[in-house]
Amino acid sequence: MTFDKGSLILVDYTAKVKDSEDVFDTTIEADAKKYSIHEPNVKYQPKLVSIGEVSYPVLKGLDEALAKTSVGDKLTVEVSPDKGFGERDAGKVRMIPTRKLGEDAEKVSVGDTIEVDNKRGIIRFIGSGRVQIDYNHRYAGKTILFEVNVIKSLDSPNDKVDGILKNRLPIEDTKVSFTLKDKEVSVDIPEEILRADGLQIMKHFKLKKRNLIQKQQKQKKKHLNKKLLKLNYFSTLCKTRCSFFSHFNFF
Repeated sequence: MTFDKGSLILVDYTAKVKDSEDVFDTTIEADAKKYSIHEPNVKYQPKLVSIGEVSYPVLKGLDEALAKTSVGDKLTVEVSPDKGFGERDAGKVRMIPTRKLGEDAEKVSVGDTIEVDNKRGIIRFIGSGRVQIDYNHRYAGKTILFEVNVIKSLDSPNDKVDGILKNRLPIEDTKVSFTLKDKEVSVDIPEEILRADGLQIMKHFKLKKRNLIQKQQKQKKKHLNKKLLKLNYFSTLCKTRCSFFSHFNFF
């Protein structure tokens, strides 16, 4: 069995640079701790991948390999630069005066990532009043190895909604619930999520928020202090407004 274009699957992986064995990304918390890349605010869980689609993408080389797998497969995928983070471009390495960094000039060191002129780059050299900044991706020119475990294929509408919500909402899974009826999904989320910074998906929804309580009625259980987020999608699945569920054929 292989996966068709647009298939939604869940995969666990750990990624490293082939020539240096430098592990830089993983979906597995135990591996993150093992290789000293653990971040306490990261939600470690299988990654949602939409095969061959721009929604929930992975590197092209990994995507092509996953399309040929089946649920339960465990494999090592080697991704060359042309299908990974790209080849290195010497033209993207610039030397600028240290003064251009302003207040940050005394704070940065070689290897730091910094933003200059609305572009992010890596500091490669500091000296003689100048700073060399590399605007190539950190892993440009590198061959990447992925240790992959194909966990699950999301085939039913219920599984697809569940998978998307778990991967896109930066809160504990137990704090989110939903009901799926006909072509409407009602998602119950804590009020805190509506104030989350950087949650781009919220911009694309036409939200209907309905207070379940009036002005925090006293002696009500904490979990009642929520807002109901209704995500309506019809045959077009909100293609023009919802990045959350767009491109997926639920029914």
